[in-house]
Formats: sequence, C-alpha cells, structure tokens
Amino acid sequence: MPGTPERRSHDYVRHGTTSLFAALNVSDGTVISSIHRRRQAVEFKKFLTKIDNTVPEHLDVHVICDNYATHKHPTINTRLAKHPRFHMHFTSTYSSWINQVERLFAEVTRKLLQRSDHRSVQALEKVLRNCVTAWNEDPRPFIWTKTAEEILASIARYLKRIKDSGH
Repeated sequence: MPGTPERRSHDYVRHGTTSLFAALNVSDGTVISSIHRRRQAVEFKKFLTKIDNTVPEHLDVHVICDNYATHKHPTINTRLAKHPRFHMHFTSTYSSWINQVERLFAEVTRKLLQRSDHRSVQALEKVLRNCVTAWNEDPRPFIWTKTAEEILASIARYLKRIKDSGH
C-alpha cells in the first residue's frame, strides 16, 4: 500500500531466473524480444538470428551491447562475420544509460518485477511476453530530453561536488 514500508518475509523462496533479450527500434519504439533460461553465447546467437529474420533484409542492424563476455564470444564473432549488415557497438563500463534499451528494461523492472511475486519461472516468462506484446501494440520511442551540453554540465557539477566534499 502507498505509504507502507516494503516488507519481505523470512521465508522468501526464489523460484528461478530467466533472461530477457530485447532489441529496441529507436525510431519507432518497437521491440524484438526473446526469453532464455540462460544468458550465454548460444542464446545470444539465437537472439541475433531472430533479429536477422525480423528486420527487413535491406536494413543494417546496429546492436548496442554492454561488455558482457557473451557478446564477444568467438561463436558470435563468427556469426557476425557471415552477416555484414550487423554492426556491434559496445558501451563503456558504467555507461548503460547510453543504450536506450536499458530504459525499456527499467520500465519492465519498475512495472513488473519490483514488489512482484512470480510462483514459477514459467509465470515470470508469461508476464514478460505479455509485457512486450502490450508494448508493441502501442510502441513509443524514448526521446532524449537533454542536450549533450546539458548532460556534460550536469556531470561537471557532480564532479565538482564530490571533489569539494572533502572525502
């Protein structure tokens, strides 16, 4: 309830995990997704194949990833060499905010995962699939609201604050 502190019982049981792979079309907000029980090169390769089969052949595909080892595995590099329309870009450490799909993950976390209780991995996966389906029924791109200059000025103010804090 609003105004009530969140509580956790002492007997909380984790029923398993799953991984949501998602590709965001930044121009129209649509999402291509895939759910896998593991987050390894085999699953990532399957996801890249799904993207390849979904995106029209005449378009290049720019994939923005973090530096997770799975994204740079030799099987992935081999697959990418055979599909020159794919262009991989890697964000720097602590720069996930640059990748707009992370904003989608934040929405999923806030709306579906925080304070939720899924009794099985299958139940969680069903909720995730339904979320992506609903999102794609009314997709909306994320729009940057600040200029690069505003972001850099904000970082500069923060750096000055922590420098002047005496720690």
